[in-house]
Amino acid sequence: MSKSPVTCHVLDSSIGKPAAGVPVQLQQLRSADGPASTFETLADGVTDYDGRCMQLYPEAAPGQKREDLIKLQAGRLYKVVFKTKDYFESTGRKCFYPWVEITFEVPNPTEHYHIPLLISPYSYTTYRGS
Repeated sequence: MSKSPVTCHVLDSSIGKPAAGVPVQLQQLRSADGPASTFETLADGVTDYDGRCMQLYPEAAPGQKREDLIKLQAGRLYKVVFKTKDYFESTGRKCFYPWVEITFEVPNPTEHYHIPLLISPYSYTTYRGS
């Protein structure tokens, strides 16, 4: 099975280890009308033992290929939502940011988009990975 067009990797920089078990959601902008933007969920996932989520695809119906269910579109906005509070609570720690939302634009839908996230209970940082 091929990897999804959007993947992520979460590292807990406060302990120097991968963040396993972080719920992850891939969303696509549906509407930017008015004061609030509306996003639609495309896929849900959870980071593995190495802090990676390489298969952000929706569930496929019988006879469908998961790879055909998400096709990125040029110029569209997408968002990856990391539910960090769930992770920190599972490790017995509190955190300030219960969710981290990273919105990005896709200039070329044939490229792969990797979103690394470095977290600690009171900070986070990200960059475009490869």
